[in-house]
Amino acid sequence: MFDLESRYASQAIAELAVPGREPIAYVRRRFLPQGTALPLLAETSVAQGERLDQITTRTLGAPEQFWRVCDANDAMNPFDLVAAAGRTLRIPIPQR
Repeated sequence: MFDLESRYASQAIAELAVPGREPIAYVRRRFLPQGTALPLLAETSVAQGERLDQITTRTLGAPEQFWRVCDANDAMNPFDLVAAAGRTLRIPIPQR
């Protein structure tokens, strides 16, 4: 259902039984990991005007992996991570 690199790839698919209708499939809730518990690949500083997709392209080789950096830095809003130049970000080792 999801690409293997998706944050939802390992999430279980469940079904909601609705009387008189076909079951509705949905993805179970994903609980965020503790950022400090994730193995660290590197740390990097945010440059003025830099976007998170640019950082993940440079460090992880894939812009769509921004969610890994969010997880490692306990961020619910990706834009908060790059709001201030000079902030140090944790870059985690990609895991499955």
